[in-house]
Amino acid sequence: MTGKVYLVGAGPGDPELLTVKALRLLRTADAVLHDDLVAPEILQLISPVAQVHNVGKRCGQKRISQEEIHFLMIALADSGVQVIRLKSGDPLIFGRAGEEMEALRRANIAFEVVPGITSAMGAAAAVKLPLTHRKAASALVLLTAHQAAGSEGANWRRLAGSGATLAIYMPGANYFDIAAKLKAAGLSGKTPSMMIARATTPQQQTYLTNIDELHRAPRFPAPSLLLVGETVRFSDSVALAQEAAVLAYSAPHASSLPLHSEFAAPEEPVA
Repeated sequence: MTGKVYLVGAGPGDPELLTVKALRLLRTADAVLHDDLVAPEILQLISPVAQVHNVGKRCGQKRISQEEIHFLMIALADSGVQVIRLKSGDPLIFGRAGEEMEALRRANIAFEVVPGITSAMGAAAAVKLPLTHRKAASALVLLTAHQAAGSEGANWRRLAGSGATLAIYMPGANYFDIAAKLKAAGLSGKTPSMMIARATTPQQQTYLTNIDELHRAPRFPAPSLLLVGETVRFSDSVALAQEAAVLAYSAPHASSLPLHSEFAAPEEPVA
């Protein structure tokens, strides 16, 4: 009997953000092929009798090639087992699900996609940052700073020029290059930006800055995400920075009260 493959989104990291369906499948699947970036707390939800294969690829270091992942999924399903291909975030966003679905179709293997909360949504929720706002941005663009070899990548000028909030996945460590691309696309160096790593987990880290000062941002561990645009001004971090600025201004020894951000809030915060 032929099995089935489920392409499942593990969400941004917090196990409580899994869908009910994803949790049920993790508890009942016969085999799970997971990425490196899936949170350990989510891996603990896998059935104790399931086969578990780490098929992650990070920083150019591959345990297994994409073609070998296809072969393993197909071989397991052909043997009659229920297989989960578990991906961080949502499987359809920068998760190579397109390639895997093509391989499964060619092999006549039944499959289903179980969506998850993608990193941009999870990270923004974790820092209370609206990705769209009537007074700041009416569009959201998801793009990646990492492209396959030989790929031209996204047209940053066209995307950044739309006034949208930019959610840059896999920003890597070359912040100078990202800042240069953003400014070449027409964005002001004062455009607010926020780096968020391991969003929604106890290890979450954030850094608030702007494009000009992006090169000073710490090199956070993966998974990380860079949010760029005027909507960043509405985050919790900016609110805290503004409160700190008010306290510093009114304190007798104002100069001794450091701000916890390098991003200067606007003179008149937008309501």
